[in-house]
Amino acid sequence: MTLEMRVLGSTGVRVSPLCLGVMMLGSWGNADHQEGIELIHRALDRGINFIDTADAYSAGESEEILAKAIAGARRDDVVLATKFHFPMGEDPNRQGNSRRWIVRAVEKSLRRLRTEWIDLYQVHRPDPTCDLDETLGALTDLVRSGKIRYFGCSTFPAHLIVKSHWRSQRRALERFSCEQPPYSILARGIEFDVLPVCRRFDMGVIPWSPLAAGWLTGRYGTGKEPPPSMRLDKVPTLFDMSAADNRAKLAAGRPARGARRRGGPDAGPRWRSRL
Repeated sequence: MTLEMRVLGSTGVRVSPLCLGVMMLGSWGNADHQEGIELIHRALDRGINFIDTADAYSAGESEEILAKAIAGARRDDVVLATKFHFPMGEDPNRQGNSRRWIVRAVEKSLRRLRTEWIDLYQVHRPDPTCDLDETLGALTDLVRSGKIRYFGCSTFPAHLIVKSHWRSQRRALERFSCEQPPYSILARGIEFDVLPVCRRFDMGVIPWSPLAAGWLTGRYGTGKEPPPSMRLDKVPTLFDMSAADNRAKLAAGRPARGARRRGGPDAGPRWRSRL
């Protein structure tokens, strides 16, 4: 199966319009490695060439499962994205956006992924304790050493994206190629500032949680118990049907769920590689 590819920002890299996120592979979700490998293979066989993970997902296990799935000749055909920032142990310096941690984190991800390079290395969240120049400088060095091809950010506010481009230009550093924000019909805040900023700087946009943590799938509803899930175990209040904001989510998502059941062209939000 062949999908129409899209260019990721201004990188020239062509990616499938759907990106496979593998956050729930490993102890956070499905701990069966073989099932995870088969899932990834099905996506690749259907034309998806863009896969996104992070070191923090199941404490690195997600990266390890992905490595098994794309071993050998498949690696060259995959645009591989991962992230750093969240704690990877009790040591307070095994987290954040400092140069000290970035140069360690990338080596650990490379080993878990069993690859010599990462196509897209993303800053998982902003770090108010670390100077942005330090982060951009460390990532620039990784690009120039060949360990990563491009780098991006995730869930950054618009003003910080603008600041990053100004710093990159002023310091002759590489710049963020894309942003990965939360986006669905229940979370549209990025339309006011983040999306216009990304368009201005020709950045790719890789939305996460396009189904709003499952609220747009029909799995949850008033009068029925939420199905078992790792999200429910970790954040039980997330699906508390007695909460007014959760009832509002159900009401807002009802038209999308109906469209999905009818199989119409607008059957729910899509995970776009570029907007």
